[in-house]
Amino acid sequence: MLNHPFHPAGHCLLLLLLWLVCGWNKAACSAAEGKKIWQQPKLDPVVKGQSFLHDTFPSGFLWGSGTSAFQTEGAWDQEGKAASIWDHFMRVADNLATGTATVASDSYNRWEEDVEALDYLGVGSYSFSLSWPRLFPDGNARSQPNTAAVEHYRGIIERLLEKKIEPIITLHHWDLPEVLQERYGGWRNDTMVKLFDDYAAFCFHAFGSRVRYWLTMHNPYLVAVHGYRTGLHAPGVKGGASDSLIVAHNMIRAHAKAWHTYNTHFRPTQRGKISIALGSHWVEPQRGQATPANVELCQQSMEAVLGWFANPIFGDGDYPASLSAKHGTLLPTFTPEEKLWVQKTADFFALSFGPNNLRLGWNLVQYGQTVTPDLRRILGWIKLEYGNLRVLVAEGGWFSEASVGREDTVAIYLMKFFINQALQAIKLDGVQVFGYLAWSLVDGFEWNYGYSIRRGLFYIDFSNLNRTRTPKTSAQYYRHVVNSNGFPSDETSSEITGRFPCDFHWGIADSTLQVKLFPFSPQFTDPHLYSWNLTGDGSLLPVPGVKLHTRQAQCTDYLAIHDHLRLFASTGASHYRFALNWSLILPQGDPSNVNTEALRYYRCVLTELKKLDLEAVVILYHPTHKDPNLGLPGPLNATGGWLNYSTVEAFQKYAALCYQELASCVRYWITINEPNRLVDIYSNGEEKHQAAHNLLLAHAKAFRLYEREHASQQRGLVSLALHADWAEPANPFVDSHTVAAERFLLFELGQKHSMGGYPQEIKLYFEERAKVTGFSESPLPTFTETEKEELRGALSFIALNHFTTRLVSPYPNKQANIGQKTSDYGFLILSDPTWPSSSLGQALVPRGLRNILNWVSQRYGRDLPIIVTASGIDDQAPVDDKIRQHYLKTYLQEALKAYKLDGVNLQGFYVWKLQDRHLPQFGLFTSTHHQSKSKASVAVYREIISHSGFPDGHSTQTCRVTGLLEPCSVCAWMFRNKAMLVFGGCLLITAVILAALVCFVIITKRNQTRSRDRRRRRKRERVHLL
Repeated sequence: MLNHPFHPAGHCLLLLLLWLVCGWNKAACSAAEGKKIWQQPKLDPVVKGQSFLHDTFPSGFLWGSGTSAFQTEGAWDQEGKAASIWDHFMRVADNLATGTATVASDSYNRWEEDVEALDYLGVGSYSFSLSWPRLFPDGNARSQPNTAAVEHYRGIIERLLEKKIEPIITLHHWDLPEVLQERYGGWRNDTMVKLFDDYAAFCFHAFGSRVRYWLTMHNPYLVAVHGYRTGLHAPGVKGGASDSLIVAHNMIRAHAKAWHTYNTHFRPTQRGKISIALGSHWVEPQRGQATPANVELCQQSMEAVLGWFANPIFGDGDYPASLSAKHGTLLPTFTPEEKLWVQKTADFFALSFGPNNLRLGWNLVQYGQTVTPDLRRILGWIKLEYGNLRVLVAEGGWFSEASVGREDTVAIYLMKFFINQALQAIKLDGVQVFGYLAWSLVDGFEWNYGYSIRRGLFYIDFSNLNRTRTPKTSAQYYRHVVNSNGFPSDETSSEITGRFPCDFHWGIADSTLQVKLFPFSPQFTDPHLYSWNLTGDGSLLPVPGVKLHTRQAQCTDYLAIHDHLRLFASTGASHYRFALNWSLILPQGDPSNVNTEALRYYRCVLTELKKLDLEAVVILYHPTHKDPNLGLPGPLNATGGWLNYSTVEAFQKYAALCYQELASCVRYWITINEPNRLVDIYSNGEEKHQAAHNLLLAHAKAFRLYEREHASQQRGLVSLALHADWAEPANPFVDSHTVAAERFLLFELGQKHSMGGYPQEIKLYFEERAKVTGFSESPLPTFTETEKEELRGALSFIALNHFTTRLVSPYPNKQANIGQKTSDYGFLILSDPTWPSSSLGQALVPRGLRNILNWVSQRYGRDLPIIVTASGIDDQAPVDDKIRQHYLKTYLQEALKAYKLDGVNLQGFYVWKLQDRHLPQFGLFTSTHHQSKSKASVAVYREIISHSGFPDGHSTQTCRVTGLLEPCSVCAWMFRNKAMLVFGGCLLITAVILAALVCFVIITKRNQTRSRDRRRRRKRERVHLL
């Protein structure tokens, strides 16, 4: 029984009071309000602040960090400390492999260094726990306390206050005195309720005058489940569900009793706040399907962890109904008096959010749903479920593998992600989060994981007796966030007004244009004469022996061309970039077998574009990984493809044929699209270098061929298009990351644009690498002097295909995986989880376009014009493609900044691409299977084109708009209903002919009648005269 006064005569009064409390705090007594969060619309990544919010936290926000006694103090038997259940647990044979916390971080002796670490971070609070077995070795707070321990903790508190750092003290963070476990069975015995209350009362009395924030316990869920059910944590009891339910019940009662003790005896003078830190995971409906059944399972999952402890304390004073239904009579019960006594025994909500809840025992609470770390959603659920309480994130953070060391790059981005989610919860959802404690301050002993993982902001080498605290890069980042009080807006992200030049390429880019050789009508190509319905079945039968004269199909006969260009013209774009099919034009790879029909089809496309006053940009070779031959003619790929120099010669002959047949219709040529992506398919570095070498030579030979034989007459321009994503150092606090990002750009762009040889930086890199690996020379192939001369200046303009921004770190670097890709060039590619991204994972980072344009312009000068020959993003929306609309507006804004503010010689921007092939993805129009409907982004792009950019409201149009065809709705309707129009026309003509015939008959009869009347009058007149 609880040890508090109660008189049976007050039973009805208490029930009435419970009803009144429920009426006053509706949120606390309403059932399962939290499930509404899964019924809300999904967050839109392009809505400002939904993916990442640039804003600051409220004034006075409590920034801090935290540790626990067992994990960091060490000194396990120093100055009178007794063993805790974790000391005992880690000395059991099965657990020795993970190590012990005998010394750990040695914070008991080096606590002053911990305070210096806090001072370095600039935080205003420090959460740490008191060691119960250090203060009371026998576990009994009614006995004499350990004076050395009391003075130790007083010293920490005083030093913190001197530094103006608020102490936040946890009474119990899992390290129960071993003597209490042996004597009473630990938290399975309700005697612990009184023992804990005595211990709490002593701490309030000893330290409370200097402490404003108290936490009774830290994450009791893990104690109940993994301490007394699974046995993964100390004391290692594998007791099943019954034991864990009893343990939780006793811990809730112990917390409530401690709260009442503080509220009655200490709050009036100390004026502090007290709560309990509750841990939780988060779940989303399976496969994102928020069906009523899935939502109910998500709610039950949250109730099984967070609600288990929060509902009695912050809710109606009892366990969630789902727990009662699940466990039945195994679940302990609260009497009506106890419900009132337990309810509201917390002054704020303290949330523990970290990997321990998410990594351990998912199968116990997953309920078939998807477990995910989403701090914002948890905070939103708490507000819905328990009302708009003040919330402290008492543990926020993740972990790194021990091998990561001080350069904990991944931890930076997870910290950024979680802290920004807390900011979103405050600013967008109205949650009253008043503090965030980054966990943990220093590396320590991570429970059942020992020293295999690290969670500290400060690195500790546990093999070094000094246990020196060294700030990790995550500490540097956290320091920056604290100093900025969040994430202030970036001035460079503000929009500008202005126009692009009048001759700017407003383009659309496609891959290889499909050749559809079947004309719309066979009337000019079929030589047969047919008879109809001779057999009475309505069939057409050719007349034997009769052959008619035919002619070739004209360009206007190809309906596919007409339909395709009609879509293109409706966007208002002026330039269309597409690729020829090398393997279709030259199936054998040489001019011995030319597909003249395919060439003729391409000529028709170009002719029809000219009629519409539109410009073509033609790619000779567009490699594709979907084709086993990589877009090459089969015989060329069979003989080694781009590893064989013969492919270079074959490409030159192919280019000569295309120039000869099509040059009169083409002003802009791209020899090869994205050769820097093509080489990725080769398995080793030597093959990559050889393929890149031959691709460069192929381009140079095609360029020089055009220059010699066509440039003077056709005045066209030739380039090659490179995939040109921007690269940023993944860890801005480490120089090696900056070097790796620059190396990424050099490998992506430098060796292809440095016509005349490889950049000096790349040569030096491979020379150094050869020395390290023991090779005698660089693996880069060498160019002859003749080849260098061919390569030098072999660009008429710079063509870049830009889509996103990458984070780059040096390689090797053993880190937790957040979407890393390794590279043969000494770097890893990562992604920032706070960046908005598409369904295919493409990050939307507009500033990257401006940065890459400036990098190329500064490195290669401003003389050559730069054209962004492809840029786009996938969007699964069938019509209202919001992500693509946002992409077009923001990326073109950055392009305008590069042109107007930075002086980049930018002359074009091409959207990738015109039409989806099947399902909604990159296309501005849906596929032909979905009636080729225009998406909302078409109107956005057209609007930008019509204004040549983003003019202010007072400017007037200065460019003469040509080729900007207004869509004709009447024409479109006529095209869709052409069969009915023809039939109606025939009916109309027939009706007119019939009407004319009727009129003719009527007039004829009338004339005949008048003629007869005249004859009769004349006859009567003659008779009269006689």
